[in-house]
Amino acid sequence: MKIRIKDNSVRIRLTQSEVNELYQEGTILSRTEFLEQSFVYAVERADLPELSVEFIENKITLKIPASLLEQLYATDIVGFEGVSGKVKLLLEKDFVCLDNTLEDQSDNYPNPNMKC
Repeated sequence: MKIRIKDNSVRIRLTQSEVNELYQEGTILSRTEFLEQSFVYAVERADLPELSVEFIENKITLKIPASLLEQLYATDIVGFEGVSGKVKLLLEKDFVCLDNTLEDQSDNYPNPNMKC
């Protein structure tokens, strides 16, 4: 799972196995270990009408409605966006980069812009 935060915008990208785990288990999380504490970011299935986010005790949790998660899992939909308070949210599938990168992309979704 990748997270990008810029001002009042939170963007999370998920690999194929992460979307599958989120769909099957209802939650996924990652953490960054700092010297004294961890920063945790998570995505959870929720009984809500739209995307939302909360930040409690160094943990960002993006909540996705079950109906949207079903679409993310079972269709070619790339992702969803929303607003929670002042924060713009974006949850999307992580695609293979078109340029060369050293990052392991073996679990990313095939990029729809790739030419064969």
